[in-house]
Amino acid sequence: MVDVWLPYGKTEVCARIPTRNFLGTIEPKEKPGVPDAKAEIERALKEPIGSKRLTEIVKPESKVAIVVDDATRPAPSHLMVPPLLDELNAAGVKDENITIIFGCGGHRAVMREEAVSLLGEAVLNRVKTVSHNAKAQDLVYVGTTQKYGTKVYLNRIFAEADVRILTGDVCFHYYAGYGGGRKSVLPAVSGEETIKHNHVMLLHPNAKTGVLNDNPVHEDMAEAAKLAKVNFILNVVMNSKKKIVKAFAGDLEQAFYEGVKVVDEMYRIPVDRRADIVIVSPGGYPVDVNLFQAYKGIDSALEVVKRGGVIVCVAECPEGHGSQVFYDWMVKFKDLKAMEREIKNNFVLGGHKAYYLLKALQKVQIILVSTMPDYYVTNIFKLKTARAVNDALNEAFNIAGKNARVWVMPYGNFTLPEVKAGEE
Repeated sequence: MVDVWLPYGKTEVCARIPTRNFLGTIEPKEKPGVPDAKAEIERALKEPIGSKRLTEIVKPESKVAIVVDDATRPAPSHLMVPPLLDELNAAGVKDENITIIFGCGGHRAVMREEAVSLLGEAVLNRVKTVSHNAKAQDLVYVGTTQKYGTKVYLNRIFAEADVRILTGDVCFHYYAGYGGGRKSVLPAVSGEETIKHNHVMLLHPNAKTGVLNDNPVHEDMAEAAKLAKVNFILNVVMNSKKKIVKAFAGDLEQAFYEGVKVVDEMYRIPVDRRADIVIVSPGGYPVDVNLFQAYKGIDSALEVVKRGGVIVCVAECPEGHGSQVFYDWMVKFKDLKAMEREIKNNFVLGGHKAYYLLKALQKVQIILVSTMPDYYVTNIFKLKTARAVNDALNEAFNIAGKNARVWVMPYGNFTLPEVKAGEE
């Protein structure tokens, strides 16, 4: 037997796999965090990629808008913003001419206590902050993307600033390819119509994790960000412990692409074949707090499981499903075609997760090990359930046969396994 420990909530569970069935574990090639995050960010600001330094871009009288992520993203804005403010102050820009915009996209506004944890009291006391509202009446139209015809409406403060700065983290994203860079314009500070027109393209076969080439969601976002006339970005790449590995500043595209390279080095893992069974943990708390978040682990496992195989997902989900829209769509729509029609006609964030789950279930059977009530998991989300990981594995062998081969992915939300071309 081979014992493999998998993160589960704030603890771990042990899967016992017969040695003859075990293919191995698929794990990220983690890089350590830098010893001094502040110094790394200051270094990036001093050595911008494909751009002048921020101190050379701004004038003392410039009105500056800085976009930061809301509480649904892990970007360490509290580490990135103070060095940015210092850089702006050094060029003569006064704090009262700087506005920080929480790039909420289609999400709700940031609450006071979230703002404190995102930025820190000191920053909140220094500069004005606002939450972007995608339904605001005073959005500014800046043009239409040529390739996909998305009308780009932007936050007024952002659009009317003299200097526009984006912050964020570069990581995998499962229909934009990667987070970071241009995503801080679309969806972050874009209008609802703009976001919907872009996100409908997630139905495209190239709109998937780790793909930028011919990915219409990404290409459209990149064009929208160009229309927005972004002056400077500051992005970081973090490891799964949320420690900064490297910071990148400068040109909207060049700095972002340098971040993409580091993400690939850490998390894109070549694999020589697909398995009959994949046991996956999203990576424990906080990425398995609900099924909505934990699904990303299943999405990664789909890359290395055979059609007709089994995915065992080990995710605590103490907060249940995590999205009312996700739940409602699973209740309302019985097949993929109906969901695709709804996405095209009336895209609502959350519905896409139901679409992905139904699509996954056409390829494989999924057994969920969680604290969610069986009734919900089986009746609403169409998954099988098991009390413990080894019960689930026994069930998986019953489905796939006693000679089934098994991969284990302990950090599914952070790993992109890729079967080498021609291998199977």
